[in-house]
Amino acid sequence: MESIKIRRAELQDAEMLTELCWKTFWDAFHDNPKNAPEDLADYMCSAFCLEQIRTELSAENSIFLIAEIENEAVGYAKLLLASREPEITGKKPIELNRLYSKQEFLGKGVGKSLIEKCLEEAEKHNCDTMWLGVWEFNPRAQAFYRKYGFYEVGKHIFQLGLDAQTDLLMQKDLNNLSK
Repeated sequence: MESIKIRRAELQDAEMLTELCWKTFWDAFHDNPKNAPEDLADYMCSAFCLEQIRTELSAENSIFLIAEIENEAVGYAKLLLASREPEITGKKPIELNRLYSKQEFLGKGVGKSLIEKCLEEAEKHNCDTMWLGVWEFNPRAQAFYRKYGFYEVGKHIFQLGLDAQTDLLMQKDLNNLSK
């Protein structure tokens, strides 16, 4: 396997990142019978349009990381500083808002490389807790996060179009970043 390089996204990456966000989300969720096509399309058209991605890239509390193999973007992560839900403990949390890989790279170290870089970013920003929301019907992602020391602390609603879906809230205490 070629080496995976992780870099911070810049504003000039907006078009490429928009396409990557769209493709990875679509591939991850379009064939699940629990997702109505119109709800998926509604969410994706607002969340992954170029204007929205540019806004997110420009936000001061937002960090995007891009995973590349031979200069091809194969995955990405989005972190949000100072983001929290009531169930999240810690004085200085950071949210792992998104972590996606192209389907053909699942199980090939892209997610591992991204989450390790996310943990480095959290440490750089002196965060004491990393948290995320993961769909209750995504056992593969839940297992991935548990492997890295995340544990369930609650639930929240993720609005996919008109469908109010339940995400499990998971967190990892960062006082000791060893896995």
